[in-house]
Amino acid sequence: MARVNILLPAMGEGVIEATVNKWLVNEGSKVEEDDPIVEVATDKVDSEVPSPLKGTIVSIIAGEGSVTKVGEILAIIESDIVQTKEEVKKVEKEVERIRETIESVKQEKNETESLSHDMKSRTPSGKFISPLVRSIAVREGISYSDLDKTDGTGMDGRITKDDILNLISIRKKVSETEKAEEAVKGSKTKNKPDNQTPGDEIIPMDRVRKLIAEHMVMSKRTSPHVTSFIDADVTRLVNWRNASKEKFLAAEGQRLTLTPIFIDAVARALYEFPMVNIEVDGSNIIKKKNINIGMATALPDGNLIVPVIKNANEKNLTGLAKAVNDLAERARNNKLKPDEITGGTFTITNFGSYNNLAGTPIINQPQAAILGTGVIRKTPAVIEAPDGDMIAIRQIMILSLSYDHRVIDGALAGKFLHKVKEILENYSPDIP
Repeated sequence: MARVNILLPAMGEGVIEATVNKWLVNEGSKVEEDDPIVEVATDKVDSEVPSPLKGTIVSIIAGEGSVTKVGEILAIIESDIVQTKEEVKKVEKEVERIRETIESVKQEKNETESLSHDMKSRTPSGKFISPLVRSIAVREGISYSDLDKTDGTGMDGRITKDDILNLISIRKKVSETEKAEEAVKGSKTKNKPDNQTPGDEIIPMDRVRKLIAEHMVMSKRTSPHVTSFIDADVTRLVNWRNASKEKFLAAEGQRLTLTPIFIDAVARALYEFPMVNIEVDGSNIIKKKNINIGMATALPDGNLIVPVIKNANEKNLTGLAKAVNDLAERARNNKLKPDEITGGTFTITNFGSYNNLAGTPIINQPQAAILGTGVIRKTPAVIEAPDGDMIAIRQIMILSLSYDHRVIDGALAGKFLHKVKEILENYSPDIP
């Protein structure tokens, strides 16, 4: 019988630790390969860690509520299955990936520990402060009192990096007076509005909604948003999809919705206009090599999550349909893996799902643009013909592109948006 350590895997970009929420097995439990064994939470997503092989859980190392770093041991499993060379290589590759993740933050960690050495790990009221938050507090001269007044959006109210950066932003915008103190103190009383009247219901934000709210505010604060609109005549596309969806389902075993078609069109346009597929890093522009498209997905609880289709330009319509259906289903059932909601370079959000004509979407940082798709509806339209103009009933939709005006000018945004329109109006799917 061989004993194997179950490690906390790499959890996505910038994530170096996770909190153990709940063990789904006990010591002595028998598990199959890929069975979920523990629920963990990061500042980005809740996720399940699967068993790497079939066997018996002989020891649980990381208790519920504990914070475990990437690469540390969660549990030990005993198995009589002899791993093949291919399986050994797979494990070695995962271990190497974990080591690379740890190495990439090693320098930052050393600096963080150095700066935070003389600062206590808890505020006077008992709030936990991580080494990273402590190092930022030391650099910015933030006191224990200021931290105590800050509502943490992390697990169990922990103060996250985003929380302290938001606090710093507030301090920079106001003078060091009572006004600044009230702005910080306001974060504690934001759920107790002054204009509350008898009968009003106060609904505290859950953890995910707090993260979404902070991300949206940060995006508007970071990027000067401009939104451009264009309408597209998608009559041919709608007719083709209606005529093909049953055949597509029978041949591919997948529902053919409009979402993979929109993703396909955007991926093609991004390939032609790579300076829309960018990020901003200080005074540098990062042109992304991969085209990874996120699709905003509503959850049953009313919150929002954005699963990402990696290398979307390398997939045909069948591959995109499979990816869209799979990610959307697992998103609604809270089964997404952390690396499936990170790494996006562009996002699409569908206002048409709720019969809305259009919207002005907020950029999903650190991306530089986001496309909104409106409802497709029958509309009288002027058609140019050799014998003169005529009016016909056409299927029209509105596309809206919000972009970061620091790095994307109106001309580039207009050309990109027109290209998406052109592709949709003349859509030719690549189906084997």
